[in-house]
Amino acid sequence: MEIPITFLLSFSILSFLIIIISLFSSSSTKKTTIYEPPSYPLIGSILSFNKNRHRLLQWYTELLRLSPTQTISIPLLGNRRTIVTTNPENVEYILKTNFFNFPKGKPFTDLLGDLLGKGIFNVDGHSWSSQRKLASHEFSTRSLRSFAFEVLKDEVETRLVPVLSTAADVGATMDLQDVLKRFAFDVVCKVSLGWDPDCLDLSRPVNPLLEAFDTAAEISARRATEPVYAVWKMKRVLNVGSERRLREAIKTVHVLVSEIVRAKKKSLEIGTGVEAKQDLLSRFLAAGHDGEAVRDMVISFIMAGRDTTSAAMTWLFWLLTENGEVERKILEEVDPLVSLGLGFEELKDMSYTKACLCETMRLYPPVSWDSKHAANDDVLPDGTRVKRGDKVTYFPYGMGRMETLWGKDWEQFKPNRWFDSEPGSIRPVLKPVSPFKFPVFQAGPRVCVGKEMAFMQMKYVVGSVLSRFEIVPVKKDQPVFVPLLTAHMAGGLMVKIKRRSQC
Repeated sequence: MEIPITFLLSFSILSFLIIIISLFSSSSTKKTTIYEPPSYPLIGSILSFNKNRHRLLQWYTELLRLSPTQTISIPLLGNRRTIVTTNPENVEYILKTNFFNFPKGKPFTDLLGDLLGKGIFNVDGHSWSSQRKLASHEFSTRSLRSFAFEVLKDEVETRLVPVLSTAADVGATMDLQDVLKRFAFDVVCKVSLGWDPDCLDLSRPVNPLLEAFDTAAEISARRATEPVYAVWKMKRVLNVGSERRLREAIKTVHVLVSEIVRAKKKSLEIGTGVEAKQDLLSRFLAAGHDGEAVRDMVISFIMAGRDTTSAAMTWLFWLLTENGEVERKILEEVDPLVSLGLGFEELKDMSYTKACLCETMRLYPPVSWDSKHAANDDVLPDGTRVKRGDKVTYFPYGMGRMETLWGKDWEQFKPNRWFDSEPGSIRPVLKPVSPFKFPVFQAGPRVCVGKEMAFMQMKYVVGSVLSRFEIVPVKKDQPVFVPLLTAHMAGGLMVKIKRRSQC
């Protein structure tokens, strides 16, 4: 019993000293040019952070609204200072103007390194540059876009629509979020790996790769909400609790993806040369990449594409149940295109649907925040001084809620805010919006290479589903937004599916 008693005594003394220090320091806190919550010597803002750690999105947003520069500082015990900004000039400076001074940085790559390894979304410098060039080339090819569209069309017509039709016929309640996640995982695995997990067969158990990805993504994301990073790092060293479950999930992901890579490589080696080689994995192998490098690359692309589009579509389908006039306008746009056969070219005409998707992601961005780490001392455009090693976070969730950026009606779901009308034009034209005001796909050199493919997928699904079915939520409660690596609805979106009368 001596060790626990000594520990408790030491902790009590330290706590008493912290309280005394905070009392004496509260009246003499120096004024700074950057807004921050109550902060004390030694412990920084850890008390406020810990109090609000389960509502960080709302807390950060509240603080940012109070800040004249739309930038705040969060000093924490044992961690470098975190700077959070919703200022578009700062975002442009971080993501573009002084891009090389704001890499991901080791503290960030530590969070996801166990899962993503040295894949494109978790590296900097030459490794990132070489992977980026390869990915940009492949995503710009007509052959990959055509292949991705055919995969998308097949998955919608032969799996997603039949699943929704069955639910409509039997009157079953279903979790639309779960269905869309399964759908998106099927699509991204087919495009990235040339492998079909068949997750929309609801009669089968959850695919072990999907289950492992979900577990690994959730625990990796929760590392970032620990007020003291040493906590999760110690748990990892001891291999206990959540870190033990994370290690097991990551092992499953790595083993299963490595098996797919080996099988793909073998099939390419013994192929006759007639094989299409259309998926990303085949293309990477053909470019000479092998082993862990190609494994990490495809894991990164699966992670980026598996839940982002499904999250945006889930929130849009819910918002449409609350905004009947918007749904009617989407149908007016979609119905003529569907009657002609919703093809690749027809998707380009779905500007109102795209505006609805943008408005959805403004309010409910699939990635709520993203962080970089300063390589050297710097000064942001709003005058915020950055020290080497500081974590600098741009905050899409908060940016979508700033009156200074979107007006007093920022709370309202208004797709029309995305349009300009050209003189004499009957059809409204989508207006250009700075990616540094709306950075849901990042911006600058790291802008998402799959952005256009994501819009293609979302427009096709929304058009195909809404033209056939009505989505009716079982509950009228406001869904809860949960950030993690990719945001989702707590508890899913439980709905009834009804066929439209004209179908």
